[in-house]
Amino acid sequence: MHPRDLALTRQVKLYQWFIIFCMVAPVFSAQPSDDWTTLNARATQAYNRGAYAEAEHLYSSALVLAEKFGAQDDRLAATLANLGTACRMQGRYPEAEKLYLRAIQIWRNTPGHDLSHMAAALNNLAGIYRVTGRYSEAEPLYQEALALHEKEQGPESAEVALVLANLGELNQDQGQFDTARRFYEHALSIQEHALGPDHPAVADSLNALALLYQTQERYGDAEPLYRRSLQISEKTLGPAHPRVAVALNNLGQLAAAQGKYRESKHLFERAIEIWAAPGDPDLAIGLSNLASLHMSQHKYAEAEALFQRAYRLDAQHFGSTNIKIAGDLNNLGTVCHARHEHSQAEEFFQQSIAIYERLLGPQTPSLADPLLNLAGLYAVRKRFPEAVALYRRALPLKERTLGADHPKLAEPLENYAEALRKTENYAEAEQVEARATRIRVHMARCTGSAGGQS
Repeated sequence: MHPRDLALTRQVKLYQWFIIFCMVAPVFSAQPSDDWTTLNARATQAYNRGAYAEAEHLYSSALVLAEKFGAQDDRLAATLANLGTACRMQGRYPEAEKLYLRAIQIWRNTPGHDLSHMAAALNNLAGIYRVTGRYSEAEPLYQEALALHEKEQGPESAEVALVLANLGELNQDQGQFDTARRFYEHALSIQEHALGPDHPAVADSLNALALLYQTQERYGDAEPLYRRSLQISEKTLGPAHPRVAVALNNLGQLAAAQGKYRESKHLFERAIEIWAAPGDPDLAIGLSNLASLHMSQHKYAEAEALFQRAYRLDAQHFGSTNIKIAGDLNNLGTVCHARHEHSQAEEFFQQSIAIYERLLGPQTPSLADPLLNLAGLYAVRKRFPEAVALYRRALPLKERTLGADHPKLAEPLENYAEALRKTENYAEAEQVEARATRIRVHMARCTGSAGGQS
């Protein structure tokens, strides 16, 4: 059997506009001229337009004032939580975690506060634990936030719906797709009743459910949800709003997954045009996805130029050690590998892995793609023991987000089996190959019985 071409996975940026890290509103009624109130208002405005570094600077200045109000003051807790959110958006999770924990401790120790603010901070802290793969720590915080919102706002409130949707994401991240779907559907039902069928929050939840279906390759189920999300966003926010770009981008991802490259390119370009107008930091997302489309068509020069542009934009907005930069480095590595620039590709993949490990920890599923890419590169260079070690580490991380029998696992399992044979580990290779074959057979059956959906 001839060696297989190792198809490299790429980090695809699907932006959900699903608000996990909501801002904690200040609970102190101050005079409009109050410096603390003014700083917080300016910081929140900066945050809302995506200027996270500016928001952090302003919240830090507000924190200096808030520290003078007393160790148990609401304003201090709210400022800590808001500063934590600004840090989180720049990928500085350890700093954000400490800020949230301190804010939550203030609210826990001081009775009589509005518990909805503590619930929001619990929700945000749980989001950090989710994205860093600390699932067992995230779930109880989400559940506590859910109980507090149910008590304060009622079981059919928009706040409850938000936490339910976040629980959906938590379950989706762990490959528990049926449970995730139930959470998303429950959240959507509450939002449609509480906010109306055309509210932007409804569009967000439709988008989240569509992403779940797309992960399962249920493209026929995903598309009408994406299109309804787009319709709501255009109707309520206008055709040039960044959320419209998100919907167009995700429809473009769906079209690309189905091999509809011309349609995908058109959708990505529309999204890019919207994001580019106000200098939105999400412009890098559209550029990376269009680059990935070029990669799939072997247009490597075009892809590299777009990936480089995305990298520069992310570095400008978020700094050189943000998780977005880790994704950009992985993407650049795939281009170098495709062009047989192996040493440069290895360097990019290693840099990507190092940033993910430092910011998200060694168990984050975000590591799966650069680890698999580096494993494929080592196999091509006949460094099979190193490739085997990386496959052993990467595949369980990939399974956590896709489930144990997802079609996209078949190829990396086959590559892993081949690397095992090169190290003369034939027994394990047979087991891995058998698992890949079972997935391929299941894929074929599903294609025959359901028109290509699984």
